[in-house]
Amino acid sequence: MTTFLWMTLPYVAFTSFVLGHIWRYRNDQFGWTTRSSQIYESRLLRMGSPLFHFGMLGVFFGHVLGVLIPESWTAAVGISEHAYHLVSVSAGSVAGLMVIAGIGILLYRRCTVPAVRKATTTNDKFMYFLLAGALITGMLNTMGSNLLWGTYNYRETVSPWFRSLFTLSPQPELMVGTPWTFQAHGLFVLALVAVWPYTRLVHMFSAPVGYLVRPYVVYRSKEVAGPDKRRYARAWEAPVTPERWH
Repeated sequence: MTTFLWMTLPYVAFTSFVLGHIWRYRNDQFGWTTRSSQIYESRLLRMGSPLFHFGMLGVFFGHVLGVLIPESWTAAVGISEHAYHLVSVSAGSVAGLMVIAGIGILLYRRCTVPAVRKATTTNDKFMYFLLAGALITGMLNTMGSNLLWGTYNYRETVSPWFRSLFTLSPQPELMVGTPWTFQAHGLFVLALVAVWPYTRLVHMFSAPVGYLVRPYVVYRSKEVAGPDKRRYARAWEAPVTPERWH
């Protein structure tokens, strides 16, 4: 079971993540979207969406620092474990609370606004369940295992285990004996990674880079009656043709 949960399952999730995105892009480019529901309701969306997305940026960079960067590296530049712990708990708690508040508002919106609720698919509900599970267990790790009921140094077990997956020298035994909140968080994240390409979360890899190089959108005036005294009226006149030169 240890080998299945912490070695086989991660590679299955990563494979699904990579191949799923390739398949989705090749076969469903028109569906590569968030399926925005802003047209149905915008007040709650304006509150919840920034909290969720900016909070997720903080959570992402916090995981990069805590999981991908070895403890020896931070120690080499003079960051003690105590200092790292203080920054991790404080910044992680703020970012996590922002995400929890944001997704709470967004879920409330989906449940209470009839048009948004009708536009919510079964796929969306399953994705929200996994996302909420990952967020809740993550907050339990940050504010619980690392603050409320003692300190657990996950950088000696969880972080090396995760990095070992990418060096193709997996060490599933490192996850044995870790607090249940860390194990639950890992399983929720792996499940979310596996289904990611088949949900609206694919929009994370969509960036409007084309806007930087695309030509300007040209708007044409529809006014045809009477002289136009506006400042830029001449811009809408018909182009001069050779016939008009004579």
